[in-house]
Amino acid sequence: MESGQAVTVFGAYGHTGRFVVAELLERGFVPVLSGRDAEKLKELAASHPGLDVRPASVDDPDSLDHALAGAAAVINCAGPFATTAAPVIEAALRAGIPYVDVAAEIEANLDTFTHFSERARAAGTVIVPAMAFYGGFGDLLATAAMGEWTAADEAHIAYGLSGWHPTAGTRAAGAVSRERRGGRRVRYTKGQLEYRQDAPPALEWPFPDPMGPRAVIGEFSMADVVTVPSHLAVPEVRTYMTVEAAGELSAPDTPAPRAVDERGRSGQTFVVDVVVRSGGAERRAVARGRDIYAVTAPLVVEAVDRILTGRTRTVDVASAGEIFDAPDFLRALSPHISFELRR
Repeated sequence: MESGQAVTVFGAYGHTGRFVVAELLERGFVPVLSGRDAEKLKELAASHPGLDVRPASVDDPDSLDHALAGAAAVINCAGPFATTAAPVIEAALRAGIPYVDVAAEIEANLDTFTHFSERARAAGTVIVPAMAFYGGFGDLLATAAMGEWTAADEAHIAYGLSGWHPTAGTRAAGAVSRERRGGRRVRYTKGQLEYRQDAPPALEWPFPDPMGPRAVIGEFSMADVVTVPSHLAVPEVRTYMTVEAAGELSAPDTPAPRAVDERGRSGQTFVVDVVVRSGGAERRAVARGRDIYAVTAPLVVEAVDRILTGRTRTVDVASAGEIFDAPDFLRALSPHISFELRR
């Protein structure tokens, strides 16, 4: 769709931000390049002649107001989101435009739901945190798997990654989250977050083909433990990660992602296997694709497109599964992922 609408991308020069800028252009939007580093913005702009460049800092509200002026929406790609989310949301509220981010930080997403829901409703606007591979994607899959169920006993989201070469942003965000929770791990059980000092369980998960059964880290909690229970009545939400990917994430010498195609994607592949259970019944949603950072771009841009064209279900701080038609949204990503429901 040729919209021609301006969308500010804060953190446009980051690894994920560059994918988002490219996706916006492909979808007919006009990205406004923003972020804290003016030199990096200029370098990015050299690859996209004609785009507006507006440096901004989260500790300078006037610069954020300038960055968002005239934009139809803002996408925040700049972590750590514990630092950037609130100031950019405040700027979006002042501008009266929707805010969407790609935060994977559990605590930062909790802060967004806790502190901005009432103000978003009062303003009649939309704030969507975690509209990314972790958080939004898992929530869409869990919501699609639920179907007409209004509640379930448990939801399991298993991430089968062929490997995980983290970006500098991923490492920085992870360090902030670990510091905020005092080095403890977190899981969602009995309807609430629980912080623990013990080691997570080691399990095997029966991924569908082509991955097959793999050793996983159980209770490897991602943003899904915030997004899924924000609107689904599921007291147990567990996430899992393949052992190899978890090991690469934690290793200090794992290199950053390396592009292997013309779109800048890495060779990483993934299978996300979601199982929801209620009583003796079980439902499943499976998605397959490539490059968790690159696939975040069509996720977040599809979200912005649906918000700006009125294809939403609420005004509030809302997760992807609550605000969008989950199966329809996932089918719209067919150029980037394969998706199937198993009931």
